[in-house]
Amino acid sequence: MTSGRVTADWIAVDWGTSNMRAWAMSASGDVLAEASSDQGMGKLAREGFEPALLAVAGAWISKPTTVIACGMVGSRQGWVEAPYAAVPCPTLPEGLVRAPTQDPNLQVHVIPGIKQVDPADVMRGEETQISGFLARNPRWDGVICLPGTHTKWVHISADEVVSFQTFMTGELFDTIAKHTVLRHSVASAGWDDAAFLTGLEQAIARPERLAARLFSLRANGLLHDMAGTTARAQLSGLLIGAELAAAKPYWLGQQIAVIGDSGLAKLYVDALATQAAPATQVNAKAITLAGLTTAYKRLKG
Repeated sequence: MTSGRVTADWIAVDWGTSNMRAWAMSASGDVLAEASSDQGMGKLAREGFEPALLAVAGAWISKPTTVIACGMVGSRQGWVEAPYAAVPCPTLPEGLVRAPTQDPNLQVHVIPGIKQVDPADVMRGEETQISGFLARNPRWDGVICLPGTHTKWVHISADEVVSFQTFMTGELFDTIAKHTVLRHSVASAGWDDAAFLTGLEQAIARPERLAARLFSLRANGLLHDMAGTTARAQLSGLLIGAELAAAKPYWLGQQIAVIGDSGLAKLYVDALATQAAPATQVNAKAITLAGLTTAYKRLKG
């Protein structure tokens, strides 16, 4: 964890299931210091959130300080439940929810998530990134892809979330690679660009054959000594290809932005390029901070 000897005008927090990131902010929106912790929502009981925040950001607080938080901190198992806004709705939902605190200098406000009733879907945290992207790209219409454990495709029009769809592609990759028969065939690291493109093309062309293609990875390892790195990349290509085939009504003919600075986000950009669907890759940290800053400015009027 890194920190700084500063006094924050306000504090921005991105609190996920596994980790928490915090930034000491100036009134004008500059980052004065930043810190992180492995005390994600999944490790904390409700009474543990305030101590976890103070352990990271307490040195920045010497006066009544506003904290703007997004992510799983607002879930049912989080610090305070911030109810979902229903689509269609603004990219940054109205109604920040105040979290209960013991420290009189802490004023914690949590950003609500967004829900879609039919087909059922939810997001928490992504709405803040989307808001930050639109703050930097006014009047932008199109589709935003947010790759991750649960990748989201979000249709944006007139500064509203119109609809969205979540794919468990990242979690499926991890589960298949580690907890199925393919664990004997898929390497834990390494890459093969050609194998990724092969899997991608196979799944986009015939997504209904995904389950059969998956077992072929095992058979190719046994019969043809397919390298584990090749199997890893092809597995990724198959799963992302099946996702792109299913999400085609979202991205086809649309302006596309991919939010993420990881190698995974680059894979999505490259995969879309093979379908003549150019996408712009955007830095996730900067966009998250822009969204949290937008919420702070709205709160302060």
